[in-house]
Amino acid sequence: MLRFFKSIFRRNPQHGRVPESLVKAAIERAVDGTDPWIRAVSGYKKKLRPAVLHAIDHVISLVDQAGPPVNLDRKSYDSDPLLRSFFISAADLERFLERDPCLAELRKNNGEGGHAFALLLMEKRERATLGAEVSGEVVLRDVPQVSVSFESHRLLDVSLSEEQTRYQLKRRAYDHLLEIALGMITETKMRRGKLEKHRTLLESKLALLHRGGWGFDESGDEKIDAAEVEDKLAQIEAQLLEIGKEDKVLDLYLALVADVLGSAELHLWAGSEALVVDRMGIKRKEAAAGAKELPLQVMGDSQGRRRVVALVALTL
Repeated sequence: MLRFFKSIFRRNPQHGRVPESLVKAAIERAVDGTDPWIRAVSGYKKKLRPAVLHAIDHVISLVDQAGPPVNLDRKSYDSDPLLRSFFISAADLERFLERDPCLAELRKNNGEGGHAFALLLMEKRERATLGAEVSGEVVLRDVPQVSVSFESHRLLDVSLSEEQTRYQLKRRAYDHLLEIALGMITETKMRRGKLEKHRTLLESKLALLHRGGWGFDESGDEKIDAAEVEDKLAQIEAQLLEIGKEDKVLDLYLALVADVLGSAELHLWAGSEALVVDRMGIKRKEAAAGAKELPLQVMGDSQGRRRVVALVALTL
């Protein structure tokens, strides 16, 4: 499968075209990654093709815009403000690198001393705190401050070459879009299931009312007339129609996949963020002698997930 994605992402930029065989393979991956029953929809390949091509373009741009790798090693810690912000100490950085299972596997198979590449993924945390500040010759106490820290560090798509890591990240980004589409399909299925279950219950109640019954629990305290039940049934039918008729539900799922891939930039994006912090991790308004401006790369998606990311180079 990696070879398949390498073929897509190695397309000639002068022609800007993906071979039709690879387009078809990308379409089938989109279907397999969401709902295989979509294949029952007439013309599903033709309907998905423009969206898949758009998603491929977006994924390529998303990964290619990442800057050169940051050296992630203990020797660079003291001289690199980014590393000092990402990790609380050089020892903390070293422990992280020693414990990563993917790096350990590479060391086992390729020996130590070589080079590796990966995407570093982190969560940025900002916490309100009280601290001291110097104003002229006066030390102010209990000054409201914001401390910044980075947590939940992870390495993704570790490999022996930057090129291969970038290919793997493009595959991951494409699959992430499919995961978002699958989540929408699952949510729609659950909503439809709940509505249909509720409709069945109300239809049973309505049938009972029409036979002259009134109470629905053992005590007989619940009193609902037929007009009220019929009104609730009409509301549920309207909601089911919004989702789509039962014989058209696969068309709806196909449309959801096409919408996500066709507007990929709205569901997965990357951007930059300038952060100014001092050596103690306190956020500052502007850069100064003891506070550096850090160029952070941030990746987010339509599900509300937001992470700081950095392409990194490591020594095994």
